[in-house]
Amino acid sequence: MCGIVAYIGNKKSSHILINGLQRLEYRGYDSAGLAFISEDSKLQVFKNQGKVKDLDRLIDHKKINSHIGIAHTRWATHGVPNNTNAHPHYDNSKNIALVHNGIIENYTVLRTKLIEKGYTFESQTDTEVLAVLIGAIYEQTKDLESAVRNALIQVEGTFGIAVVSSYEPDKIITARRGSPMVLGIGENEFILASDASAIIQHTRQVIYLDDNEMAIITKNHYFTKTIYNVDTNSEIQEILYNLDQIEKGGFDYFMLKEIHEQPISFENTFRGRLLVDEGNVKLGGLRNIEDKLRNAEKIIITACGTSWNAALVAEYLIENLARIPVEVEYASEFRYRNPVINQNDIVFAISQSGETADTLAAIKEAKQKGALCCGIVNAVGSSIARETEAGIYIHAGPEIGVASTKAFTSQLCAFTLLSLYLGRMRNLSSTEGMNIAKAITQIPSQIEEILQNSEQIKKIAVKYSKSKNYIYLGRGYNYPVALEGALKLKEISYIHAEGYPSAEMKHGPIALIDENMPVVFIATRDEIYDKVKSNIQEVLARKGKIIAIANYGDTELAELTDDIIYIPKTLPMLTPVLSVIPLQLLAYYTALELGRDVDRPRNLAKSVTVE
Repeated sequence: MCGIVAYIGNKKSSHILINGLQRLEYRGYDSAGLAFISEDSKLQVFKNQGKVKDLDRLIDHKKINSHIGIAHTRWATHGVPNNTNAHPHYDNSKNIALVHNGIIENYTVLRTKLIEKGYTFESQTDTEVLAVLIGAIYEQTKDLESAVRNALIQVEGTFGIAVVSSYEPDKIITARRGSPMVLGIGENEFILASDASAIIQHTRQVIYLDDNEMAIITKNHYFTKTIYNVDTNSEIQEILYNLDQIEKGGFDYFMLKEIHEQPISFENTFRGRLLVDEGNVKLGGLRNIEDKLRNAEKIIITACGTSWNAALVAEYLIENLARIPVEVEYASEFRYRNPVINQNDIVFAISQSGETADTLAAIKEAKQKGALCCGIVNAVGSSIARETEAGIYIHAGPEIGVASTKAFTSQLCAFTLLSLYLGRMRNLSSTEGMNIAKAITQIPSQIEEILQNSEQIKKIAVKYSKSKNYIYLGRGYNYPVALEGALKLKEISYIHAEGYPSAEMKHGPIALIDENMPVVFIATRDEIYDKVKSNIQEVLARKGKIIAIANYGDTELAELTDDIIYIPKTLPMLTPVLSVIPLQLLAYYTALELGRDVDRPRNLAKSVTVE
């Protein structure tokens, strides 16, 4: 959610920090700030409510000559967005500055104790409490590393932090618990960030800090240890994507670029894994747990948001192809409801970023109960990837737009591969497997075909853009797509929308339908096609406006609908990958017509790293 960048080296830090914050803008934020150590060892802080470009203008006329600094974009949790609550925060001496992602859960207790000792506070934030606490301890220890370490030992909650001080002007200290921090290792310089996208311009060599690990960084050296003062030996890894993958590439918005990347991202997910001639799948990340998968009695999938919608499709897929019972759980609920997990159950956690706080906590809860935990993530080296025992990378490439698009379809691809893999372990024949595998290979070109119809979808979006409410309806495999379509519209256009199974409409939502209500039906040809047609008739009888997603050549639906968007025909189990594309474009063009900030919708963040 919030973004952190820090730099120490021989270059001018202000440019690197501003550029890094701009790379992190996609995560969502409401204010931004920087702290520098000047050449005469003085600490300077600049911050403001608003955009990074406003911060850049604020410091542009300042004479800042510094080679060390920290920077932050804030997504408000404690305290309203304003200049005072923006990061960085000082200790009481104003010689120590700190930026922080996460939530200090016991900040009120710590704050009360500090006030009783005579310390004061300017902001409403939990972060300032940590800064003041570090300053208070420094008064006793006169050592920044031990002050940070001893403060963090007292903290309950999550944190990713970077600290600088005029007391020790040649040093940055960072630490994490539950909120990602990545250390980039350059030539006589280090770039620290909460996301590798802020680092890749400078170096590909990185260290992903583990929970309760801290790093002490000077211009020419770094070392790592736990916050409990135990030395660690962190592995240097390489960032696998390129800088051009996090640029817009000629598109107006990252979201549109990522929608159009889906033929490639979908293919990247199955490339090298799909054995078409055998009707089977090779998943190297699951090789070590193959026997446990073969003997699985139940699969639990835990996720949030768009990933949860993908997990619902996976429930249909796995139960159909592998005949293994599946439960889909909201990660935020799973961790608190004392779930029943048996010896042969397997938990899959799904997250694009691999850093979703609730999903990460759900994994830890499942492991506590003895479950085998696997991850399906996009970000290599992410916390969920490291916390799980096995898993699948979706290889969708960086996704910058806050509203997930290509990650969703790549997750669907990964789940289809997993379902085929499990099915072939059990009762699925090679003939059935080959039919599915061949259909998977056709999906990229079919997505391309849908994208070529963007202008028609744009016209439909403009036509209904003044509507206040939408209903999305689908059955079977396409019910989760109805949820996802409604979510996309809500996220970026701010129009209220709800997704339901088509048959559930008459159990309540039908009361909302009138001549002003657009109803989006996913009505592709399958075994329940006639049932969906009946649901369309029910909406027609109440004068609702019908937008249908249908297969090419469906003349029956053309006579029943106000607007129809055609998609190619594929196996019913693969239809969600195709039917969601028009819904992504419908949301995009609606938001564009309404003048929304498509890539950075209000109140949202790309990766939700706080509870």
